Amino acid sequence: MMMRKVVVTPDGVQVVPAAEPVPGPGEALVRTAVSGVCGSDTHALRGRHPNVTPPYAPGHEVVGVVLAAGADVTGVSPGTRVTVEPDLPCWDCKQCRAGRQNLCENLGFFGCGSEQGGMADLFTIDARRLHAVPDDLDDATAALIEPLATPVHATRLAGPLDGRAVAILGAGTIGLLTLRVARARGARRIVMTARSARSRERATKYGADAVVDATAPDAADRVRAALGESADVVFDCVAEEETLHQALAAANKGGTVVVVGVPPGDVRLPLALLQDSQLRLQGSATYLPEDYAEAITLLRAGVVTSGEFVTAVRPLDQAAAAFADAESGRHIKVLVAPDPAALR
Repeated sequence: MMMRKVVVTPDGVQVVPAAEPVPGPGEALVRTAVSGVCGSDTHALRGRHPNVTPPYAPGHEVVGVVLAAGADVTGVSPGTRVTVEPDLPCWDCKQCRAGRQNLCENLGFFGCGSEQGGMADLFTIDARRLHAVPDDLDDATAALIEPLATPVHATRLAGPLDGRAVAILGAGTIGLLTLRVARARGARRIVMTARSARSRERATKYGADAVVDATAPDAADRVRAALGESADVVFDCVAEEETLHQALAAANKGGTVVVVGVPPGDVRLPLALLQDSQLRLQGSATYLPEDYAEAITLLRAGVVTSGEFVTAVRPLDQAAAAFADAESGRHIKVLVAPDPAALR
């Protein structure tokens, strides 16, 4: 039997025929309901992702229904609605044994360089990477579990945010989700930066206390002025050299900078400032199961809603248009659905 799958190549985004996968031992066969287009997907398409190079099969923000399970599968059964935790750990290295599967020394990643992705009619995956979706979350809302888990993990690494002054650099999907998570965790005042007027307006609408033009030469000073003090924590959701320098300046002195975005390349670091001001520079890599659990809790509480964040849904055959939508700056989260009419 044949199915459709999306492939990102150096020439663009294509929908191609492929053989239906068969689940092996420990794997589940899942029918895709919906899959999100991530910023990492558009970066990889344009050759700006450090770890993902076309051709590859996209789709790691996935919701679907289990159709069948291979031998030795427990925890999910046919008919279960699921979302994917796309890290593919080896389960045997030092980090995996310590419960840090996101830092696996032999890490693969479903939908980002692996043989399969969720932008397909069907896929198979290690059943341990599946999380059941509560019945009260519709498919579009459930598609936000994976991207929301990213700032949940980042804010957890930052430490307590209750009563603290927070800056968020970048007002794309992850920046806006970080805003909602930081607010839910009790941040006292949150200032965001964004490069476009559209993004600055959106950040204000979505709850930032103040928004600064990221292109201003004194952007870091403006962030500090808008906070009324230095930032206790800065989340860099852009992760370029310019934003890292802005982040360190806004956090000076004694603050924490969490790198949430995927850097397109290496940056120069003002090491003297880092040392002399006792700044903490913290990387944040994907998520863990507890971050998925908290993301689900936040979605069920309405901290983030699909009505606000899902701004376009395209059928699978229009995957190229979905990528274009995601790159346009007009949208927050764009979804691809094999059958949009069948979404819950």
